[in-house]
Formats: sequence, C-alpha cells, structure tokens
Amino acid sequence: MHKKSKALLTALVLGGSILTAASPAIAAQSLADVRDQVTRLQIQASAAAEAGQQAQVELGRLTRSLKSVQQQDEQQSTSIAGLKKALGQIANQQYQNNGLSESMSLLFSSDPSLYLQTAGTLSVVTSKKSLQLSRYATAEQRLRATSLTLNDQLAQVAAAKAKFAKQEALAAAKLSQAEVLLAKLTKDQRDALAKLQASQDASDQQASLALASQGLKISGRAGIAIRYALKQLGSRYRFGAAGIVYWDCSGLTMQAFAAAGVALPHSAAAQSSYGKYVPLNKLQPGDLVFFGRPISHVGIYYGNGRMLDAPHSGARVRIESFSSYFGGEKFVAARRF
Repeated sequence: MHKKSKALLTALVLGGSILTAASPAIAAQSLADVRDQVTRLQIQASAAAEAGQQAQVELGRLTRSLKSVQQQDEQQSTSIAGLKKALGQIANQQYQNNGLSESMSLLFSSDPSLYLQTAGTLSVVTSKKSLQLSRYATAEQRLRATSLTLNDQLAQVAAAKAKFAKQEALAAAKLSQAEVLLAKLTKDQRDALAKLQASQDASDQQASLALASQGLKISGRAGIAIRYALKQLGSRYRFGAAGIVYWDCSGLTMQAFAAAGVALPHSAAAQSSYGKYVPLNKLQPGDLVFFGRPISHVGIYYGNGRMLDAPHSGARVRIESFSSYFGGEKFVAARRF
C-alpha cells in the first residue's frame, strides 16, 4: 500500500481527525448514516485490497515458475552449445579419416586389413555423428518450446503486476471517497463520529471477549487455529498485514492455521482451493468461510451462527454474526482442514 493510501487509512481509523479543512455540516444525515457509508467504502476498499493480495500470490507463483523456465532455457542453451562443439569435432575427425570414399580407399589400400580397420572406425564415427545429430535436433526443439513458455510466462508476470497495481489503486480510491465524506463534517461532528466508532469498537471487543471461552473447548487443528485467532481480538485491520499487531482477513487465517501446521497462501481466493469442501449446512467451528465472487473475504466459522475474522479497513479483529452475506457479498464456500 502506498504512503498516500496508508495516510487515508489512518484518517479513517482515527475518525478523520487529520481532516482540518472547514466544510459545511451534513444536516440531512445522521452521524450513524455517515459511519455506515464510510464502512461500506472501507469494505469495498478491503475487497479490492484482497484482490490485490490474490494478484500478489499469483505474481509470486509466476515469478518462481519464470525463474525455473529461465534456468531451463539457460541449461538447454548450454547443452546445445556443447552438442554443436561435439558435432564439429566429429565432422573434423571424419574429414581427416575419410578424405577418400570407402571404395577408393579400398582400391588404393596396400593393406586390406588396415582398410577394414579404418572402415570400422568410420562406421563408429558415422554412428556417433548420427546420435549427436539426433540429440541436437531434440535439444533444439526443447529450447524452442521453452522459449515460447518463457515468453508466455513473462507476459503473465506483467499482467499479474498490472492487476496488483490496479487493485491497489482501487482500494486507495475507495478510501479517498470515504475521506471526502468525512471532509464534509465539521470538526465537532468528526470528533463525535470518532467517539461513536470508539464506542462501537469497545462494544464489539466486549462481546467478543465474552464469547472467547467457547473457543477453548474446540479440539484438533480447528481449535489451535481458533485459539491463535482469539489472541488477536481487538487488533486493527490493515491491508496486506499478517500480524502480530495488524491483520487483514487472509493474513489472520493464514497465520492461525500456520499455528496448527497448515500452510496457506496470503489470499482469501487462493485459500479457498485448499482443504476439504464443506456445504453451508454442515459447518463446524474452525472451518474457513469465504464470501464474494470473486472471493473478497475469509473468516473462521466459530459456531452458533458466528465467525471470527479481521473484517475490513477501520475495524478490529472480532467475533461477529455469520450469515449467507458479509458486507453485501454472498457466502460462496467453506473449507475444512
């Protein structure tokens, strides 16, 4: 996230306290309405940032693959150079030993046994040359195929970089829209909104802590992951963060399951392809639940219609209600480990 985006996020987290420009009060809207609008924009910004995380994971995969193909290309080029040199040596050897045709060599040979020995040597050289030529042709075909793959990989890497930059810009744009809303408030209104948000955070934290004891009863990997995530209750959301002070949704689930011995990528969309599929009516505590098409949010199902997650920009890690929707995005999948 660029410095400007981080500054915008700080402004929103603090209730817009860095916005000092004078502006008319929003008379027709309550502070709660403004807060709801800001929250929607923060959710949208977080969804865009999560798409950026997916692009970054894909970029990492493509970069590793590209490096492998580049190494293969280099090895094959070296191999072809070696084959060319070997062919040159064979050709030179054959020229030196076979300046005359076999029939002429036999005709002018004063020692037939010597001729037969020479002919045998030439046969070996010819066979050796044929084998090397075959290897050379195969190596050239492989190199051409690798070169095509390399060009394709380079194009995919460029596309992944462009996608990441686009999603990062979109997230920053959503935060800018939220800043515009806050700028329309007077200083007193911004202060009041900050207190309203602080009160909501305190209420969420209190409710989450009251429910935390339930997670101590869960066994297995699910229990380990949940207990790790419970220790992060109250920590703030930040784009691309994976602990231990700040988190985004997939960063929290990644580290929680890492504690349980499950390696997951830092992307909600990528995480949705791991583990075992679970239908909505079979959810158990510890299952990962995913929202949006494309997937833009992930949380840990906590049981009894609740989930544990890092919700969005401006919010804190908490236990909240689970339903078939999150921030307007539909539940799409669940996975178990």
